[in-house]
Amino acid sequence: MSQQHSVTAFRGSVRIASGPLPEVAAKAKAVLDADETAPILIFDDASAQPVEVDFRGSEADVLGRLEKSRGDAAQQTAAHPRRGPGRPKLGVVAREVTLLPRHWDWLGKQPGGASVALRKLVEEARRGKGEAIRQAQEAAYRFMVAMAGNEAGFEEACRALFAGDRARFEAEVAAWPPDVRAHAAILAGPALESHPNLSAPGNEARVT
Repeated sequence: MSQQHSVTAFRGSVRIASGPLPEVAAKAKAVLDADETAPILIFDDASAQPVEVDFRGSEADVLGRLEKSRGDAAQQTAAHPRRGPGRPKLGVVAREVTLLPRHWDWLGKQPGGASVALRKLVEEARRGKGEAIRQAQEAAYRFMVAMAGNEAGFEEACRALFAGDRARFEAEVAAWPPDVRAHAAILAGPALESHPNLSAPGNEARVT
């Protein structure tokens, strides 16, 4: 993980720090040195995936392991570049795509052929607002499950998140611990900028 990758650490429901992983890990280590039973959780700021840190030993030990892990990951990537059919030097990998005949007919008529048209469609979708909303929904939901699953209004807040309903979301999280509420709102922000529900089918079922 890059040192510039941003994470946020919590002690229980209280935010310790946000920023690059080494800086946040050092602050979390200081908390643990003062109270070895402190419940520490660290989350990736983009995805809200939990970040595991080995806090054994001194601060230097902790930071040394993080640096070694980052270096090992970089070496592994360099030593084992992705290979496969297609045009590997350009990162192009051939995979099977199942479409109806009319879809293939349309793709075949596009400038550059089917492959070029599909790549353009994928890139446009990735840059689109819908993708940003979905990513925000998933990140916020992941964080909320970990940190607020037992809080009052959790289920309704999740429904509001996937519906893009800012007013309802803010009302449901109002009684949550301040730092948890604030971080959830940051993660959910892009999903609450507009009201349309762009979540994939089945999201509501996860919180009923």
